[in-house]
Amino acid sequence: MRLEATVPFKEETPVGSRVDIMVSDASGWYARLDRSCENRIEQLDSWLDAWEESIRHNIPIAATMPSDWPTLPAGLLSNPGAVLDHMLARYDAEIDGRSPRGAYATPARFADAMLADELGERGAGVSTQMPTDISLAALPPGFRAFAAQMNEANSPELDDDLDEAVLAGEKTASGIPLPFADPAVGAGLFPERVLKVHSERIDGMSDSARKEDTIRLLSNMQLLDISEIAVSCTRRRLLLVLAKSGLVDLDGPGDDSRIAREEAEILLDSSVQHGDALRGIWPWNDEPRLLICNPPWLRIKDRFRGHPDGSSLRKELSRELRSITEDDGRLRFSTLLGNVNLYRLFLERSLQLVSEGGRVRMIVPDSLLREKSSVPLRKLIVERNEWDSAWSFPESQRVFPGVSQGVLVIGITVGGETSALRSWGPLESSDVLPSTGLDPKSPELVLEREIWSVWTDMNWAVPRMPRAEHERRSVLKAISQLAELPRLSEEHNWLNPSGEPIRVRVGEIDQTTWSSDIRDWNPRSRGTPFIRGIHFNLDGSKVSINHPGYNSSIPRDSLERSQALWKGPIESRGVSRIACQAIVNAQQNRRLRWVVVPPDCVLGNSVNFLELPEAVLDSLAEQYGTLDDGLLWLAEHLNSDKLNLWSRAWAANNNVNNYEIENLPFPPPVSLAAIQL
Repeated sequence: MRLEATVPFKEETPVGSRVDIMVSDASGWYARLDRSCENRIEQLDSWLDAWEESIRHNIPIAATMPSDWPTLPAGLLSNPGAVLDHMLARYDAEIDGRSPRGAYATPARFADAMLADELGERGAGVSTQMPTDISLAALPPGFRAFAAQMNEANSPELDDDLDEAVLAGEKTASGIPLPFADPAVGAGLFPERVLKVHSERIDGMSDSARKEDTIRLLSNMQLLDISEIAVSCTRRRLLLVLAKSGLVDLDGPGDDSRIAREEAEILLDSSVQHGDALRGIWPWNDEPRLLICNPPWLRIKDRFRGHPDGSSLRKELSRELRSITEDDGRLRFSTLLGNVNLYRLFLERSLQLVSEGGRVRMIVPDSLLREKSSVPLRKLIVERNEWDSAWSFPESQRVFPGVSQGVLVIGITVGGETSALRSWGPLESSDVLPSTGLDPKSPELVLEREIWSVWTDMNWAVPRMPRAEHERRSVLKAISQLAELPRLSEEHNWLNPSGEPIRVRVGEIDQTTWSSDIRDWNPRSRGTPFIRGIHFNLDGSKVSINHPGYNSSIPRDSLERSQALWKGPIESRGVSRIACQAIVNAQQNRRLRWVVVPPDCVLGNSVNFLELPEAVLDSLAEQYGTLDDGLLWLAEHLNSDKLNLWSRAWAANNNVNNYEIENLPFPPPVSLAAIQL
């Protein structure tokens, strides 16, 4: 089957491209391939042809590639599917207006770990017995006859020993829950790895049993994608994987153990379909019992970047997604909030599609665990379903270098009730074990529902934990001590007895809009000190402003002198303020840096500050003699170690959001006149 795009592909993919998260050790090969063959559809087609020939003749794929293609690196020889994934990811990126150089696809080992954990071979931290079936291909020839006898003894006979679930079509004899679904299948990685697990588990069955169980699996796959190119790739890929496993006859009529190619293609045409999972009708009648997916991580506002009518298309897409209703009149998507990312819609849609008691495993951004805009989705997951597992890989680990965000794998049983969440993290690449899921020694936190609800006021955020055990204990202690205390922005708390709340504001100077009025510091020039994030200095536990307007000893070539002078029309506030550095590197120990800034400066928009009611200012001045002394005390209070541990634990990302500051717990001191932090 040749790959053909009959209409412009940009118009075929109205809801995004799949997430790009595969590490390629041979990225230079793809660049050289582009010089040999510019057409990316032709690349995909030729690669699939070469893959089929290599299977047909049992030779390395490097020997069947087009002669004008660059020499294939050794690192790409062993897994042709990984190359296909990467090729399709690069094609999607280019069509979507992104650079193909930054395109990656899901690593096979990551998919294998998810399946191993989900299908119960040995889930993370769970002991199971060794499998009784032995793969004959993994043994030397001299042992194969003995292994075959053992497999035969342990083999389930289809006509006698199948359990009721298999007979009812709820799972295969190899243990795969049916139907199996992927609503954003891409080039078919997850169903390929499912077929791999299936072929290994049926290795000891009779020929007829193997064939019948494979037909059962193929007949109950529900694989969908918005791209016709992806659908064609998946169909052919699965056909080739089945042929490589000895389950499909590529050139003959089939036999007792192998499905004829024509029959397999008919099954795949039904199981792999082109459609829109978000806006369309699910094209199958039976509800999936297992759905595994890596959906697009793409904000609606970033969609159609390369399209001439991108603005109108984005508006139409957003309008349609927000207004889609089901047959009973309910909105399809009830958790839309803020700048919607498509992965959230795929997750909510998957929970609707899967049957009661069925499972959803999905790769999503780690920010889902804490960001405010995901609160409605987290409430839906916890309060109407059983959310039982979360694998969290922080962005600093760069597990998937194609993505600048942390990575999260969630496990949800549809329906039921969430009683406890096992949150694994922060995880490293070495914690991922393709044969078992996760290393049982990986750091784990069990969030019991009752205490979890108190910690988060029932918004079900999951704290970001350090890896070291003693640091984890410190974070948990701080959370327990602070969780039930008043929040900074609450009215009538100990600091703010008036009815007017404390607010967090962004610095008054937008550095992009006013760039022409921002200059490097020159003592001979007149102007106003301009303070941005780089002027916040941390010395041990003390935070101060290091600006040339207040520190003449700063060297002339220092970055603190760059863009430090304001020449524009906006005047300084004329009063001292408490300011906070708005963005802090995730690798640094302190997330929030609070300091009192002088009254004669202006703040850039990389800095936040507290807007304190008059009653609070008067109270501080009365308690401490002067307003500046009161603000210094308050800044010291905000820089406490406990509040720093809290802010790091609940941070959604590197940005310090205003709502995060406003929701800081604020412990009252024993005495307002004297406090030791």
